[in-house]
Amino acid sequence: MIIIGNGRLITRNAAEPYYENGAVVTENELIKETGTTAEMRLKCPDAEFVDAKGGVIMPAFINAHTHIYSALARGLSIAGYNPTNFYEVLDGMWWKIDRSLTLEDTRRSAYTTIIDCIKTGCTTIFDHHASFCQIEGSLFAIADAAKALGIRACLCYEVSERDGEKKCDESIEENKSFIDHCERENDSMLKAMFGGHALFTIGDKTFEKCVKANGGRTGFHIHVCEGMNDVYDSMKNYGCRNRLLYNGILGERTLLGHCIHISPAEMDIIRETGTMVVNNPESNMGNAVGCSPVLKLFEKGILVGLGTDAYTFDMLESLKAALTIQRHNAAMPNVGWNEVTTMLFANNAKIAAKYFPHELGVIKAGASADVIVMDYKPFTPFSAENIDGHMLFGMAGRQCETTMCAGRLLMKDRKLLIADEEAENAKTLEVSTKLWQRLNG
Repeated sequence: MIIIGNGRLITRNAAEPYYENGAVVTENELIKETGTTAEMRLKCPDAEFVDAKGGVIMPAFINAHTHIYSALARGLSIAGYNPTNFYEVLDGMWWKIDRSLTLEDTRRSAYTTIIDCIKTGCTTIFDHHASFCQIEGSLFAIADAAKALGIRACLCYEVSERDGEKKCDESIEENKSFIDHCERENDSMLKAMFGGHALFTIGDKTFEKCVKANGGRTGFHIHVCEGMNDVYDSMKNYGCRNRLLYNGILGERTLLGHCIHISPAEMDIIRETGTMVVNNPESNMGNAVGCSPVLKLFEKGILVGLGTDAYTFDMLESLKAALTIQRHNAAMPNVGWNEVTTMLFANNAKIAAKYFPHELGVIKAGASADVIVMDYKPFTPFSAENIDGHMLFGMAGRQCETTMCAGRLLMKDRKLLIADEEAENAKTLEVSTKLWQRLNG
């Protein structure tokens, strides 16, 4: 039993939203009780006590869409790479990298990325993987890293025809094998989706193979209308924009990344099928592909979550970007606040609930013990009513000093408890150096 206390406790539980000097009691994987620090220490005198030192105690973050495989690109310059459109970004950078990733590269990407997540308070990720150099076993390599480092992960492999039928079939098989594995193991911390790259690199024959291999066991995770490539390809080669509907991809457990260039009619289809959407604002701006119509998606009643697309692993950074791009796009300084905070603090938990058995994103009895402590000492009034304002304008992910996932302390007082970061970074530096040499060889 562990008590995390002596801090401003934000629960995200409407029944008891805030304790000025609060504590959360955890037992095994779950939260046992919340209350004042004095009450909880009196009730559980033998529990290990983690001192928040006046910081903010709150639920850990969830990242609804990221790409672990991009980790080794940090600081990379590829000779001749000077993209002028989104396709050139994909072909000149990301596809070039994933065509060179070995299993060891994938494994190192996972270790360094997950450590970054822990250090910024994120304990649950929905990852969308690609490593067309070595496909078989790549999801299992990521899963091994997630298990070793103690976070929760929902994984899939990015099916695409861009490297030919053989690689495409191998990626379908990797999804199927991993889904089979997750069904056998029934691990509460590890789940599977069926991944697809995007409409413009997947034909109807491939979709048919994916649906058959999946057999209705899980949802799909796919990029949709991130650039205009999807729209042009669907209209030119198929004469319609509703291929996901016709191919049986949509549904309550399917997650659509980006959804920037979608029509009102497509929004209606997404809503009627109960399909989920995830917004990745910094990546969209960085790739110059546009702004997702988040405000309209909310008006339609669509479940919209927040991801990073691996542009960052700091969910608070993504939150800030989500608000600013929505206001900039609408040319209105009074919109977006409710939508973006709902995406991160409520909707990501609803997305996770489609896959993981214990409630996430809230601190209350019976929920998963995913708790973080932020080193944040406010100098203006602070309460449950204005916590989102403090997060948007005062907090950053790197202020996280303690991270717990499923009752296990992964970091305490900024010291990782589950890995030697310097040793892991040294291993990653070795493999990334070799990767860079291959990319520019």
